[in-house]
Amino acid sequence: MNAITHEQIPLQDFTEKAYLDYSMYVILDRALPSIADGLKPVQRRIVYAMSELGLSPQAKYKKSARTVGDVLGMYHPHGDQACYEAMVLMAQPFSYRYPLIDGQGNWGSPDDPKSFAAMRYTEARLTPYAQTLLSELEQGTVDWVANYDGTKDEPSLLPARLPNVLLNGATGIAVGMSTDIPPHNLREVVEACVKLLDNPRTSLEELCASIKGPDFTTEAEIITSRDDILRLYRTGSGSVRLRARWELEEGNIVITALPHQVSGDAVLQQIAAQMQAKKLPMVEDLRDESDHENPTRLVIMPRGRRVDADQLMSHLFATTDLEKSYRVNLNMIGLNGKPQVKNLQEILLEWLSYRTETVRRRLQYRLDKVIARLHILEGLLIAFLNIDEVIAIIRREDEPRPKLMARFGLSEAQAEAILELKLRHLARLEEMKIRGEQNELAKERETLEGLLASPRKLSNLIKKELKQDAERYGDPRRSPIVARKAAEALDVTAVIGSEPVTVILSEKGWVRAAKGHEIDPGALAFRSGDAFLAAAFGRSNQPAFLLDSTGRSYAVAAHELPSARTQGEPLTGRLSPPPGAVFKTVLAGAEEDWYLLATSGGYGFLAQLREFHTKNRTGKALLTVPERAEVLPPVRVASPEADSVALVTVQGRLLVFPMSEIPALGKGKGSKLVQIPPEELASRQDGLAAIAALPPGAGLRLHSGKRVLNLSAADLANYRGTRARRGNPLPRGFQRVERLEVVE
Repeated sequence: MNAITHEQIPLQDFTEKAYLDYSMYVILDRALPSIADGLKPVQRRIVYAMSELGLSPQAKYKKSARTVGDVLGMYHPHGDQACYEAMVLMAQPFSYRYPLIDGQGNWGSPDDPKSFAAMRYTEARLTPYAQTLLSELEQGTVDWVANYDGTKDEPSLLPARLPNVLLNGATGIAVGMSTDIPPHNLREVVEACVKLLDNPRTSLEELCASIKGPDFTTEAEIITSRDDILRLYRTGSGSVRLRARWELEEGNIVITALPHQVSGDAVLQQIAAQMQAKKLPMVEDLRDESDHENPTRLVIMPRGRRVDADQLMSHLFATTDLEKSYRVNLNMIGLNGKPQVKNLQEILLEWLSYRTETVRRRLQYRLDKVIARLHILEGLLIAFLNIDEVIAIIRREDEPRPKLMARFGLSEAQAEAILELKLRHLARLEEMKIRGEQNELAKERETLEGLLASPRKLSNLIKKELKQDAERYGDPRRSPIVARKAAEALDVTAVIGSEPVTVILSEKGWVRAAKGHEIDPGALAFRSGDAFLAAAFGRSNQPAFLLDSTGRSYAVAAHELPSARTQGEPLTGRLSPPPGAVFKTVLAGAEEDWYLLATSGGYGFLAQLREFHTKNRTGKALLTVPERAEVLPPVRVASPEADSVALVTVQGRLLVFPMSEIPALGKGKGSKLVQIPPEELASRQDGLAAIAALPPGAGLRLHSGKRVLNLSAADLANYRGTRARRGNPLPRGFQRVERLEVVE
């Protein structure tokens, strides 16, 4: 019987465990920062590896590839490009509020953060601020763990002297959770920490008197209200809105600061796109005058001095990245090793507990060193007081250590120190040095023991160090918090003016617009195989409406249409009609204008032009088209109460009745206008062929081939009836009426 060499478990159990293991790895070891030092594992390993390479702020720059190689080879066996990008992020002053890496070379730009040079070209060293994470590393302050292959030790956390998790913030996406921690001002955060050290019960409102809000890398304004900021810090989640700063110079608008990580080039492209789409007629030109002295200087030149700059900028804030909202989610790994969304009070209190323990460990480590040194000095002093006997024992004995220990009551460490003493240190002055060092170390021991024994003294020491670091590394707030009105996009139709335009639609669905109403649309040139279909007379600040063969309506801005001097553009580039649908007509005018919509099936209804309006590319269902019926071009109705409607069928019947009998609907099939036998409609032998709206006293002219029939208002009395009748037959020769013309 063969021995079992493998374990069998259900696939469900295996996949569940594998996915949970992966999820926990991503959460704890990749995506979320620790509250202790504010770093993710890869960032921590980069900073530590650079310190091991001796890349202090005073050291010479070293190739980034060397740092990345050490990080991958000894601590973080992952992709080199991902590791280098993490390194770049910590070196970009426009990404990190307090950069940890001082880079030399091309490390990207605010317009394109990913434009940094390859790691073989750039050089780096640590910044002075990075020393707040590393200065106490070798002082027994943190736990050490084995690296991935067990050949070296690395710190599990860095002994941060400042709450870096708030100062530089973090972003990351894990499995099932993410983090978005904005950067803050160092001096404000330290001030809040000092308040908590003085009174751990300090309220959130009191903390927010110090920490007024996030402090980003740019001087863009934070326009989020104080109440929203308080709610954000109370719950640990919310959003912050930043707005660019601008000023007027000689009539031009000059943008001097952009929101965090917003590209000036991208903003100019967004504004230029609106100009090309004729949505910003009040802007004449754009310029980018940014240089080394003025990192952000975007110039917008209005078209004339009567342009309201405040109104224009409000529109740009609403429609471009000149105003941007940033999600805030204060999710981090706590000291208990678990991820959690924390409020501001919890973050600061938990970090202060970490800092307190770090300082306690540092002091205890130093105290142990002092006690050990005093112990050695005590032994050395005994040796100096009995120097002749000590020398005799050393010369005479093969194993002098146990003899010294027995003769003078020394410990093994003391005896070893005496044996390692150099001859030149046997001078008489050395005894005085030992006593002087003993006195100094005794005083230091007393101080250290006092600090460790008194929580108040320990707290005062932490406050003192925080204030020193704030003085050394702090700077004024960059992002001012200003109350501003909400941005509003301009109604473009109110800006572009109202000029007469003619919208022309071709049979193939190509559209264009001509200035004025005097143009002859039929005389325009069309593409090969195409021809004129319909035209509508409207205004440049009004939309043009279209109706397709399925009864769906669409709207396009008339001022955005290409000039009639060209052959136009296909509507399918702007709209998405159903497969097989073709455009039947184009309409324009005031929203209050009435139109009669009908199908060849003999059904229809009245609707105002506003019912055609929609913002969807796919249009809106307006007219329901019965099976085997077709959409007829809508007819303009001047007065639904006074006008009459004339309907001509395929078989040459004319029916005239009051327009008031037709219902007004928002959409649908409508009511029966004229009686069409179903079997004749199905065989296409009959159907509604043409419609006309007749003002009071108007006549009707019917065109059938070359034949023309004129019917006066009196003649039309023979064809009057009520809605849904068949109508009376027209004279012989007019069984195929092609067009109706109203004669007033």
